[in-house]
Amino acid sequence: MNKAVIAFINKQRLLEKNATVLVGVSGGPDSMALLHFLRSIREEWDLNLIAISVDHQLRGEESIADVKYVEEVCRQWEIPFKSTSVDVKSYKNELHVGTQVAAREMRYRFFEEQMHAHQASYLALGHHSDDQLETMLMSLVRTANSSALSGIPAKREFATGWVIRPLLAATRSDIETYCKINGITPRYDPSNKELTYTRNYFRNTVLPLIKEKNSNIHNTIQHLSETLAEDEAYLRNEAEKLVNRLVDFTTNYERASFEITLFKKHPIALQRRAYHLILNYLYKRLPKDLSYTHEAYFFSLLEGGKGNVQIDFPFDLTLEKSYNNLSFYFSDQGPHDSSYCKTLNIPGTTMLPDGTVIHAEMIEQLPLGERDSYVCKLEEIQLPLHIRTRKPGDRMRWKGLAGSKKVKDIFIDAKIPKLERASWPILVDDQGEILWLIGLKKGQPKHQANNAPYIHIYYERG
Repeated sequence: MNKAVIAFINKQRLLEKNATVLVGVSGGPDSMALLHFLRSIREEWDLNLIAISVDHQLRGEESIADVKYVEEVCRQWEIPFKSTSVDVKSYKNELHVGTQVAAREMRYRFFEEQMHAHQASYLALGHHSDDQLETMLMSLVRTANSSALSGIPAKREFATGWVIRPLLAATRSDIETYCKINGITPRYDPSNKELTYTRNYFRNTVLPLIKEKNSNIHNTIQHLSETLAEDEAYLRNEAEKLVNRLVDFTTNYERASFEITLFKKHPIALQRRAYHLILNYLYKRLPKDLSYTHEAYFFSLLEGGKGNVQIDFPFDLTLEKSYNNLSFYFSDQGPHDSSYCKTLNIPGTTMLPDGTVIHAEMIEQLPLGERDSYVCKLEEIQLPLHIRTRKPGDRMRWKGLAGSKKVKDIFIDAKIPKLERASWPILVDDQGEILWLIGLKKGQPKHQANNAPYIHIYYERG
């Protein structure tokens, strides 16, 4: 086993010499074999090893005994040891998650604390090739997301350094043989035999059948995992560029939106990964019932011809298509009062809530027509002027129009997304007459005689 693991370490560049390495040790055969192996190369590689262990308080005296066993072995092997005890049951009930998820989160929280405390470069964990096989098969059964099929990474960034898994080069059988040869008497967790846990079902029922057909399945799966991980890393990087370029997020990552036509110009593989990245940003914790059907709903919104469509996702997330815009928002972040009314400083500058700015000045001559500016004759309007958001029943008049038109209909004709209409800036005089629906429609002044003075109003986008 030693040669295979060393070769794997070198191939994957898992470990460098003169490093501080934390080793997660439960007392079971996998982690004990890993600790013993790293101890065997400690002098040659000049490694500073520190064993760390977590009692999850799930098996009473047995789990306490596991930690004491690891502590005693570390004393004999002259390896520093740190441990903690965590209340998984309370954490599980508080967050409404499964036992395994709660245990993992609390365990990794301790690992992260210890990485920072020791400024460690590596956290070594005892996952082996059977674990890899189980994980890949479980992912295949559970998800249609191809990025989840790359399995357990041999190396990934974590805290102050990296999580590494040198024993992915070894099978469970290799590890058990290694323990026997080296006189290691590991502890065994009886819950590993319980078929109520999905992983245990695969481990004890499915894997033996597969191994009967292909005894080399571990190497096949590990090679597949590495290949998929390399491909996925590239595609994910490209998808991140796409998201950074096209998707607008609020500062607290509770809302997101993008233009559909720009998004659809990219390959479907990047669109799919961008969709998952957006969900990862928005959800603090991905819902269990989020599935490939939701991905299908997402793409149906992109392809659908209707102007305004909403789809509900788990945890009160709404996806809303409004013409060429697709928005993601939570119900408590959806419709909200974004109305405002601000009196313009003339001359001067007025800041709007969204960060845009209105500049106003007095001028003597009419400027050339500009899309983001409006000019009106001082004597023909009622001061002060105001910038406000829309009100029910708002109507607007302009030159050439018989009568008036609802602001709502102007928004619809211009295909302005519903989410943007509520905060759209409107310039009105003190009598409430709409002078300028900024960026969309200008109400023409009654006269454009070339005699001063005029008010020149300029809209500066944020």
